[in-house]
Amino acid sequence: MFELDLRSRKPIYEQLVEKLKELIIHEVFKADAQLPSVRLLAKELTINPNTIQKAYRELEHQGYIYSVPGKGSFVAPQAITTNNEKVKKMKNDLIKLISEALYLGMNREDILSLIEAAEETVQGGDPNDQGN
Repeated sequence: MFELDLRSRKPIYEQLVEKLKELIIHEVFKADAQLPSVRLLAKELTINPNTIQKAYRELEHQGYIYSVPGKGSFVAPQAITTNNEKVKKMKNDLIKLISEALYLGMNREDILSLIEAAEETVQGGDPNDQGN
């Protein structure tokens, strides 16, 4: 399914959270699809089941998945009503990053092309097809 870098300074559960988010965002795991069980994923990745459980808890806390007792974890459908606090924070973070990028010499067109590449990856395209 995916590989983790066991030599990375980043904790394994954080790597797992990022990989699963990526799979959910790119719709490899569709809304309401069941995620692999903790035991199965722990065996497949040869890591402690508690690490998997911690990653699943974090994903649930962030709203990417939900749990059904006795059934497992599932991909949460994309919320129609956005989490206003999270969106507000993300907008502030983007303003800071864009301001820094402009300060460092990137121009508007460069930034817009990055936005287009991000849109394509979310919609299932490959941003590398543009010759970037």
